[in-house]
Amino acid sequence: MTTTTSSSAEPDVLVLGAGAGGTMTANILRRRLDANITVVDKSRTHHYQPSYYLVPFDYLDVADQTRDARDLLHDEISFVEDTVTGVDPETRTVTGEAGDYEYDILVVAAGNNRRPDAVPGMEEGWNRTDSVYPFYHASAAEALGDAVDTFDGGTFLVTVPDTPIKCGGAPLKLSMLMEEYLRKRGIRDDAEIVMTKPGSEVFGTGPKAPYQERVQEIWADRDITFVPEFTVSEVDYENQVVHSAEGEQLSYDLYAPVPPQYGHEFLVEGSPLTDGGEYVSVDNHTLQHETYPEIFAVGDCADVPTSRTASAARKQSHVVAENVEAFLEDRRLNDGYDGYTACPILTEKGKAMIAEFDYEESISAPVVSRLNWILDVNVIPSLYWNVWMRGYDPVP
Repeated sequence: MTTTTSSSAEPDVLVLGAGAGGTMTANILRRRLDANITVVDKSRTHHYQPSYYLVPFDYLDVADQTRDARDLLHDEISFVEDTVTGVDPETRTVTGEAGDYEYDILVVAAGNNRRPDAVPGMEEGWNRTDSVYPFYHASAAEALGDAVDTFDGGTFLVTVPDTPIKCGGAPLKLSMLMEEYLRKRGIRDDAEIVMTKPGSEVFGTGPKAPYQERVQEIWADRDITFVPEFTVSEVDYENQVVHSAEGEQLSYDLYAPVPPQYGHEFLVEGSPLTDGGEYVSVDNHTLQHETYPEIFAVGDCADVPTSRTASAARKQSHVVAENVEAFLEDRRLNDGYDGYTACPILTEKGKAMIAEFDYEESISAPVVSRLNWILDVNVIPSLYWNVWMRGYDPVP
């Protein structure tokens, strides 16, 4: 690869990550640019991660929501399976275990790093017991399905860490679907559903406030317990107790923690791109790096103040693709990313609410309907695989 950009040479565009953001952006760029586009990822397996909270109740299947990353990319896009270890923006070089990759434009779409090992006892509980399932991992989500089938009462505990997480609505949805599942099995009176968060709100304030109020109403009606100001510090998996940094503790019979999530080491320790934080420092609206203008970020690894969802990455990918083209042509960048994200909140089988908001305000009404369930479970997965991942979007 070359670092030369001129009218006589096609620029080299390097995309780090073949998840939702990277795949969409690469395919959109392929249509917009005459460029050499390469995607690097440590794995060829692409998961539809929004399926994980649906898997334990057999609403979706992990195998059906998995694809080969190479098959999702256009044939003209190169794919390299390699583990990235560092980025040097001064020389415009990315270092991997298998080789180095030079670029003219870098798009960082590496997602975030799920770390159950960051909490003492959490990973050990997952590996050594049949009661701890950090369901943001595909294998744990599948195994949780067997566990909920045999659960015969006691406390079902869901905890949320004090780090930004993928899909902030997923722990809420898992809690509500479990409550309904136990009602249908006739053992709801023998069980307690509990969810904790480090903050004071079950979903959020500001643009999220209308959905927060609706969730609170549903939880009060269905006797789902929310424990605020609970920051998980340790899991005593032998005694089935979770301790908090605030000095509290909760017992569980079945535990589905959201693992802490951080930036990848190759970005945090192996590059200056995070500016001392966990995520790539970019402008909130253009998604261009604040120091290195030839670098952009999309998806979970971008340090922007919005929820980390595939819907956010979908909107971001169009802005990034347009801005890569504008940068190469020395035009003004599009500052049109407004923080948009959408989070379907499934309240029970056949019913859901769409939480849709941007940096400033809520967009959709907090209405629970069957149509929203159909959209999330039956329509969106098909759009994800067959339209959005291919770089097409009827409503960009």
